[in-house]
Amino acid sequence: MAEEVKKIATRDAYGAALAELGEEKSDLVVFEADLAAATKTGVFRKKFPDRHFECGIAEGNMMAVAAGAASMGLVPFASSFAMFAAGRAFEQVRNSIGYPHLNVKIGATHGGISVGEDGASHQCCEDFALMRSIPGMVVLCPSDAVEARAAVRAAYEHQGPVYLRFGRLAIPVFHDQDTFKFEIGKGETLCEGDDVALIATGLMVYEAIQAAQALKAEGIHARVINLCTIKPLDTELVLKAARECGKIVTCEEHSVIGGLGEAVCAVVAESGIPCRVKRVGVNDEFGHSGPAVPLLKQFGLSAENIANVARAL
Repeated sequence: MAEEVKKIATRDAYGAALAELGEEKSDLVVFEADLAAATKTGVFRKKFPDRHFECGIAEGNMMAVAAGAASMGLVPFASSFAMFAAGRAFEQVRNSIGYPHLNVKIGATHGGISVGEDGASHQCCEDFALMRSIPGMVVLCPSDAVEARAAVRAAYEHQGPVYLRFGRLAIPVFHDQDTFKFEIGKGETLCEGDDVALIATGLMVYEAIQAAQALKAEGIHARVINLCTIKPLDTELVLKAARECGKIVTCEEHSVIGGLGEAVCAVVAESGIPCRVKRVGVNDEFGHSGPAVPLLKQFGLSAENIANVARAL
């Protein structure tokens, strides 16, 4: 990828997508917990002030209100930081949205270590695990701004609860807006290879692409798979990689406990296909404050570390 590639934070794409969808869908409403400027739902509020509702710093209440709106036939997007949307409000998401299977979309921004200077209290690396555990919950983590916009539209069209994770850090845009197609539950193969499969989600997808390029120069042909949908997992694509490559490295900006890596491991282990899996993610530890890019490298969330793990396999 060229170094001059455009960089956009997926949270910016989220705000833009909501404003765009709002023009087409009169039943779309947005609930916010005192963070509209940071989550970028303020873009929607400017265009549709009568369809944007400020709930204050009361995320649990916001989820319950969104559930009520969904029960009236509206399509609510409830937004906050991932730590608060998935963490603080977990009980309300489970019981008020998941249990009755209501049509609420949770827009969670500022996920993962790349929150940077906000530190460990805000660096949510547990949200995939929490949201995956709720029956019927779809979990999405887009890899760039183009995929983020498509994921928001797909979430709106999907009937049932959806959790979308967006990032604070501006990251490379590598999808083509004009040709990209997105479908919930389907991954995409970005690079072909049969020596090892790099299965990634979120900002780690671009790192996996870079790792594959470095490995190719050494004669190692890595397949790169983007799994925006962490639940339901594209098991067909994962098992195809397991059969044809025999080695998989999962890459996620999330704890290695309960996230994409464990989901892939479960599918591969139950299939009986002889395939080794290594997980690249945040180990059993908290993050800390610091600039986003150096933090990602420190925690092994980089193309360099992905390539090292692949070489070891």
